[in-house]
Amino acid sequence: MTMNSAPKQEEVMLEVNMTPLIDVMLVLIIMFIITIPIQNDAVNINMPTQAQTMTDQPPEVVQISIQSDGGILWNSERLQDSAELEQRLKLVAAKTEQDQVQIRPESQTAYKDLVMVMAAAQRLGVKNMGIVQPQG
Repeated sequence: MTMNSAPKQEEVMLEVNMTPLIDVMLVLIIMFIITIPIQNDAVNINMPTQAQTMTDQPPEVVQISIQSDGGILWNSERLQDSAELEQRLKLVAAKTEQDQVQIRPESQTAYKDLVMVMAAAQRLGVKNMGIVQPQG
């Protein structure tokens, strides 16, 4: 009974360790599953069909000031009522090159007055409109 006490030589491992590869593949699959629904929720944008020509002149600026008492000024000229405002907004909307409409509410202007002017402009087709922050 002889016991072989000689140390055995360890065999060289010839297989590729698949665990890290499987981990990376699982992470990639999860990332694809997450990003695919995001791509389906894209918003369609109507792009212009004809080339827009650059004009030499910037658009004319129309300033609509809304006073705290509800009065409306059109380029510093007081308007009588909202019907006159709508009539002037129709003229702006009818132009091919629309004027830039700047709405300037005073700091104490009621929110309903601002919304009334903005809704009228949008309803009549004014596209180039912005609100200028009140001073004071």
